[in-house]
Amino acid sequence: MRILGIPLPDEKRIDIALTTLYGVGRSRALAIMKEAKVALKKAKEVTADEENAIKKAMETFKIEGDLKRQVAANIKRLKDIKAYRGTRHAKNLPVNGQRTKTNSRTRRGNARKTMGTGRKVADKK
Repeated sequence: MRILGIPLPDEKRIDIALTTLYGVGRSRALAIMKEAKVALKKAKEVTADEENAIKKAMETFKIEGDLKRQVAANIKRLKDIKAYRGTRHAKNLPVNGQRTKTNSRTRRGNARKTMGTGRKVADKK
């Protein structure tokens, strides 16, 4: 089963399989299933009529490419107006007020795979 050009895993239940799409979580997947009036079953057991009903129900939500474009446009707008959050996005730092002294390694690009790697060696006196 493919939705918006993305193949859904056949062995998972359809509500879980829908969460592979960007912008669809558990609650939205269940809302789509309820709107399409499709019972919970594996993705490979879904009939063509049910698949069409799911696709029709998904048209009401902004997902995948449209949502990604909207998020990127929002971030670009924040950068253009030089808002605080926009400058944090531009500098690749945490945006929502998290501390940076000890955390946010992955956001800053200082991710250490194992303990002891990536540290600067202190000069011995």
